[in-house]
Amino acid sequence: MGNKKSQRVITFGSYDLFHVGHFNILRRAAELGDTLIVGISSDALHKKKKGDKPHYPFKLRAEIVSSLRFVDQIFLEASLDKKVDYIRRYKADILVMGSDWKGTFDSLSSLCKVVYLPRTEGISSTLIRSILHGEK
Repeated sequence: MGNKKSQRVITFGSYDLFHVGHFNILRRAAELGDTLIVGISSDALHKKKKGDKPHYPFKLRAEIVSSLRFVDQIFLEASLDKKVDYIRRYKADILVMGSDWKGTFDSLSSLCKVVYLPRTEGISSTLIRSILHGEK
């Protein structure tokens, strides 16, 4: 055993309206390594990505994600353009993203292994948001 290198996994998301799909991808990401580090979008970044403010502010979303037993560390993701900086800062060996991002981060494979995990069928924050707003 002895010399096995610890694998650090990093992933990113807003985690607004936290649901089973978020839980599943974080759990599966954690299974790929020894340490799971999660970047959670700032309120401003969430608004930039989704077009509206999150239902829950960063502090509450961070509290939910950090309470998961398989999440070792969280941080505030302030910009989509800083993935390289975050990967380097947290010494990540593996970047995990949902399959909806497939191919988007392949250019980062010189820094770390890039893995796209399948999304949980039938659930998304967008779907929940549309139901809450009476659109479905």
